[in-house]
Amino acid sequence: MPVTAAPRRFASRDASEFDFQEVCYAKAEGIARITLNRPQAYNAYSTSALEELAAAFRDASFDDRVGVIVLTGTGDRAFCTGGDVKEYAADYTARPRDYWKYMALFRGYIESILNTGKPVIARINGMAVGGGNESQLACDLTVMADHAYLRQVGTHVGSVACGGATQWLPLVVGDKRAREILFLNKVVPARKAESWGLVNYVEPSVRHNGEWIEQATPDQVKKAERGQDGYSLDLTKLDERVNALARDLLASFSECTRYTKQQVNALKDFVWYSTVRHAQDWLSLHYASWEPHEGMRAFVEKRPARYALLRARAAEGGSSEFQWGPPVTSCVACGATGLPAEHRFCGACGAPRS
Repeated sequence: MPVTAAPRRFASRDASEFDFQEVCYAKAEGIARITLNRPQAYNAYSTSALEELAAAFRDASFDDRVGVIVLTGTGDRAFCTGGDVKEYAADYTARPRDYWKYMALFRGYIESILNTGKPVIARINGMAVGGGNESQLACDLTVMADHAYLRQVGTHVGSVACGGATQWLPLVVGDKRAREILFLNKVVPARKAESWGLVNYVEPSVRHNGEWIEQATPDQVKKAERGQDGYSLDLTKLDERVNALARDLLASFSECTRYTKQQVNALKDFVWYSTVRHAQDWLSLHYASWEPHEGMRAFVEKRPARYALLRARAAEGGSSEFQWGPPVTSCVACGATGLPAEHRFCGACGAPRS
């Protein structure tokens, strides 16, 4: 009997049909590979990249020729370093209401991983920071290069890691370890990530004069990243493990795999959907305050953030929410209202404060 064609809206598409600018997309031998391609920003995702990532996952989800999806980043330095802080500082601290819209796109991206109906492997080819770690937490399995590391940075840049980290880290590593990662923002090296259950496999990625180094030291990693003293980075073993894992996953029934993922996601879905809309609203309001402005400007300007200054302002009874005090004063000369309490002159007419 003739095979009935799929409805046009669900017909398989070639990966080359997508005009992505910041994502590389390929499909072959039952595997879709989605690669964040912003190496100039250590594979931080921009607003447009989030839309492209979600579109790629949706296509891979609907394509019956695809059984496994691999998420990774370009190069060997970064898997993903989360949102582009320079974009945050330029756009979203100036228009906090737009951060609510941005978070809707971020949610769409993360949920496209959760809801794809197919196993997703995170190929950690370099550092996974902030939303990069949240991205790998959204995936089903993770293979990590030995030179890579995981890290959350929210409380150090004026944000909160509630795009998956606050929700899922307690499920993955337990309450106390989750708090350590989220409060202290310390680097979690690959072998610790493996021992804590944050990733499934760690593969050697540092070579010295052609020989593999097992559990490379931080100094060896630095030399390999710089190509010094005979050290180099090599992702061959990472790719071998990812490809072997993908083949193992393909050797199963797709419908049973889809429903297994749905069942295993039960707690993950519960904590995500119970909190993420609240997080979306809170973050969009928080972006109007001093903390994100200070944290992100410090990042862009490559200087230490002034945590102590904001704490001292609050301790002394001043404002730690507004850089120039709350907008509560008015001008007797022109009648302008809502002026910052600490300004000595009216910003509307220039008259001195009385």
